[in-house]
Amino acid sequence: MANRPELIAPPEIFYDDTEARKYTSSSRIIDIQAKLSERALELLALPDDGVPRLLLDIGCGSGLSGETLSENGHQWIGLDISQSMLNIALEREVEGDLLLGDMGQGLGLRPGVVDGAISISAVQWLCNADKASHEPRLRLKAFFGSLYRCLARGARAVFQIYPESVAQRELILGAAMRAGFAGGVVVDYPHSSKSRKEFLVLTCGPPSISSEAPKGKVGDMESCSDDESSGDEENRTVCISDRHRPRKKQKITNKGKGREWVLKKKEQMRRKGCAVPPDTKYTARKRKARF
Repeated sequence: MANRPELIAPPEIFYDDTEARKYTSSSRIIDIQAKLSERALELLALPDDGVPRLLLDIGCGSGLSGETLSENGHQWIGLDISQSMLNIALEREVEGDLLLGDMGQGLGLRPGVVDGAISISAVQWLCNADKASHEPRLRLKAFFGSLYRCLARGARAVFQIYPESVAQRELILGAAMRAGFAGGVVVDYPHSSKSRKEFLVLTCGPPSISSEAPKGKVGDMESCSDDESSGDEENRTVCISDRHRPRKKQKITNKGKGREWVLKKKEQMRRKGCAVPPDTKYTARKRKARF
């Protein structure tokens, strides 16, 4: 894999004026961003009723992915940490509203106002500690928690990611599940090292019974050979579905304790100097209710 920019420098430093302009002027980057954004929008599965939705583009950069949202008739809000990227987005007169901010500190949007969210190659940046104060788990928690709150119930969020390892993928997915999301990872072209793409597809709240789980693509791409695109249906997705919130610890009670437990507690009370009934009296037996 090519050099990962997140391993070189923090995003606000890596995407300076020179890099931001270079990124936005690349016809290859523009084409890739358009395809990934179209796929993310497809996985959002918005209702086909012609009503424009308010979408969130996280890590919007210079607005390349936002243009796809505008072309499909939606309104959008773009968030990015790089001032240089947002400056170019303003020069290009993109139609979305732009916010300068660090997604690892939370999104700061009103609850339930967003109909869906997409992100192209941005979320894995949260797995790096670029400052002494950065703790990836806490930053992921702040991000997914704030995203869950600002999404309308039942809305989806789709993130195209390229995790460095299985552990990093599980770190991201685990943080999303603990925030309350349901969903998993959809893999397009899983047998092609060149065309393989991973999308984290999340639902805000439990998915409805009628909703169909998204599937990854396995063919119809020029760069995929026949050998690369072949595979079983079950290999289309790597899906860890449904949220798994940690269960609350149950309060431990003394109900149902036997004679051995009672005698042990009596001995402990004696050592403390407390007055304790003789052991001949078994005081833990169940008594009938008095009327």
